[in-house]
Amino acid sequence: MTLSDDLNFADQAGEFDAATPAHPVLFGIAFTPKIIGILVGVIGLAGAGYIVLNLLMPAWESYQQQQAKVSELQGQIDQKKLNIKQIDKVKEELAQAKQQKIQVLSLFANEKSLDTLLLDLNRLVESGNAQTPINGVRAKLKKFLPVSQQPEPIIDGSLGKLVDGKLQRSSISAEITGTYEQTQSIIRNIERLQPLLIVKDYQSTLAPAESRSPTDKTPLRVGPPGINTSFLLQVLMPLSPEEIAAAAAAAAKAAPKK
Repeated sequence: MTLSDDLNFADQAGEFDAATPAHPVLFGIAFTPKIIGILVGVIGLAGAGYIVLNLLMPAWESYQQQQAKVSELQGQIDQKKLNIKQIDKVKEELAQAKQQKIQVLSLFANEKSLDTLLLDLNRLVESGNAQTPINGVRAKLKKFLPVSQQPEPIIDGSLGKLVDGKLQRSSISAEITGTYEQTQSIIRNIERLQPLLIVKDYQSTLAPAESRSPTDKTPLRVGPPGINTSFLLQVLMPLSPEEIAAAAAAAAKAAPKK
């Protein structure tokens, strides 16, 4: 090989280097560092989107479902706590209602207080004579007569519709004598008796002067004149549950049919 041939080979090598591209080419696109960087970024975004759609979203939805379940269970717990508080409140109100019922029932008469009413009334009348002078008018219980042998249920609305069929009354015809002040004190004390009593049909008349025999040396009466007072005393008593049912049936039977 001659020197000229060597020089020609060097020229051919330069021509080969000029024909070879500086970057990889695919589908006519030269993959320069910039293009490669863009492709890598796109692939990264696609991978991130794939992870979000296939991994994060199901996990987020599961988290939301569990959170909703926790909220629902917490609401049930709070409701049960509230129900427990309401039950305690209802029990307390029930106890108060029972206590109030006992207090209210204690205001009414019963069989025992009805049996001792004559003694109680006579004691009230005699108490008005504590400061009465010997020759003054002395208070007396002149009459105490039950109108009926058995108490009768109240169904006529005379005490209000709310108590119809829940109470019964025993009526007693009574008469007392005494001065106006004594009578006023006796009536006031009757209203203060423990059993609930109603005084009706109150009537007063001047008491006639007592006749005296010629041999009676008792000093003449002095002070205010005496008056006779008659009234109807109604004793109120609660009905038992059985008696309430019977009174309701009687009221329904007595009511006019439409």
